[in-house]
Amino acid sequence: MTTRRQQGNHWERVAEKFLNRRGLKTLERNFQVRCGEIDLILKDADALVFTEVRYRVNSYRGSGADSVTRIKQGRIVRAAQLYLLRHPSYRNAACRFDVVSIGSEEGRTRLNWIRNAFDVGQ
Repeated sequence: MTTRRQQGNHWERVAEKFLNRRGLKTLERNFQVRCGEIDLILKDADALVFTEVRYRVNSYRGSGADSVTRIKQGRIVRAAQLYLLRHPSYRNAACRFDVVSIGSEEGRTRLNWIRNAFDVGQ
């Protein structure tokens, strides 16, 4: 039997491989600070990409992307700000916030990569 954390780690690795195959380079996994966590931090050309990975077994409560509420977005943004403070070499980099929503459709696993899913001002 697997725990939710183990399942989360599995789907984060799946999302990471998916994004790596599309040219993004992983900088950090599970960046944790007191105010929140960022599942994946990647580099896409000159941009930093802060990525939230959400898996849903079924969609009766909406997609994984639907579960990234304004509160969760705020935590991710605050964590990203702290990441940038700790890594001054990225201070002037363009940043974006992506979501990889994972679910199943017709019995098959589907990944939906939403670039610029939200921004700091939302």
